[in-house]
Amino acid sequence: MIDGAMEHTDSIGGGGVITDGGTQWMTAGAGILHNEMPPQELVVKGGLFHGVQLWVNLPKEMKMTPPRYQDIGPRDVKLLSSDDGGALVRLIAGDLAGHQGPGVTWTPITYLHATVSPGARLALPWPRDFNALVYALSGRGTVGVEGRPLDAHELAVFGGGEAVTLRAADTQPQANARGWEVLVLGGLPIREPIARYGPFVMNTRAEIIQAVEDYQAGRLGTIPAEHVPHHTMADEKLG
Repeated sequence: MIDGAMEHTDSIGGGGVITDGGTQWMTAGAGILHNEMPPQELVVKGGLFHGVQLWVNLPKEMKMTPPRYQDIGPRDVKLLSSDDGGALVRLIAGDLAGHQGPGVTWTPITYLHATVSPGARLALPWPRDFNALVYALSGRGTVGVEGRPLDAHELAVFGGGEAVTLRAADTQPQANARGWEVLVLGGLPIREPIARYGPFVMNTRAEIIQAVEDYQAGRLGTIPAEHVPHHTMADEKLG
């Protein structure tokens, strides 16, 4: 969550209120029911509500791992800065230059949120065997050694290399006085077939059918009656 708040409950007892700067990491694995919605107070009063949800695929041999929930508070993330102090990096999960984020992942993943001051440059060491993506939450800048432009709500996919290079534009939109806000993420490619149906992600059509049957039979558990489930998943999600 970047602004606002979200309430989470699920069928394994995980949950709580996710607030500004907080992250929930839920591994659905063998199956889980979960419910996420804004707090009623926020719905009544209104206000800014801004968050990001990421689904992370699991390798075939880990698809049926027991579900798990991680509550990563704003103070839990690893805070780093660039050498010149022009960028603030919030390391949520994975390893970056020997620093470890609090998120526990089943496969090698790096996930971070960076604020890059106007005109500042950020170069991040990156494993050569990882893929790499940069998503601009707001503001504008350039990415890669070629300096390709990347504006708000655009995604850059990097090729092979050992570093991810970013530079914030010298002037930013008025709403982005602090700088360019970006998500940087990547991991070790799984390179396996994917079968997907609604919120279920498996490797084959037969496994999808089994997942749906498990859900219909109530084998994914139940959540408290006062909450109405509106999501089911069979994989790992970062939100």
